[in-house]
Amino acid sequence: MNLSAPFLCEFFKEPMMKAFPYIDILFSNETEAAKFSEVQNFGLTDIKEIALKTAALPKKNSKRAAPLSSPRAQTILSWPRVNGKVREFPVTRLAEEKLIDTNGAGDAFVGGFLAQLVQGQDVAECIKCGIWAATEIIQRPGCSFPPDLHYKD
Repeated sequence: MNLSAPFLCEFFKEPMMKAFPYIDILFSNETEAAKFSEVQNFGLTDIKEIALKTAALPKKNSKRAAPLSSPRAQTILSWPRVNGKVREFPVTRLAEEKLIDTNGAGDAFVGGFLAQLVQGQDVAECIKCGIWAATEIIQRPGCSFPPDLHYKD
């Protein structure tokens, strides 16, 4: 699931929380995570603490990941299979002139992550591909890839 937008955490709190025990992977950016923390009364503002608290919410099975992406910061991952600790992955830093349009960056991150997950890649490779996809998207107007671009070229 993707928190998608801060207002969804607020206006759809009840249905979101009914779905929460069934969510295996939750995607959000820092703004969405902060709003989720506020709405859930976590009393937390540190993104790492929010990731850990979110990943520890009641679950129907024992696995939940909470990748939190931010195009200008680190990608943070809280995954119970890494002993309930936060792992950080560096994002690709672009020169300001290469930053064209950030629309779709989060969706590109999710797409890259899931593309590797369904191929059985480990979480580090999933994150790496998510970062790659988001980095490519923000260098072009609109949400598009150049036709000849492939991951791991």
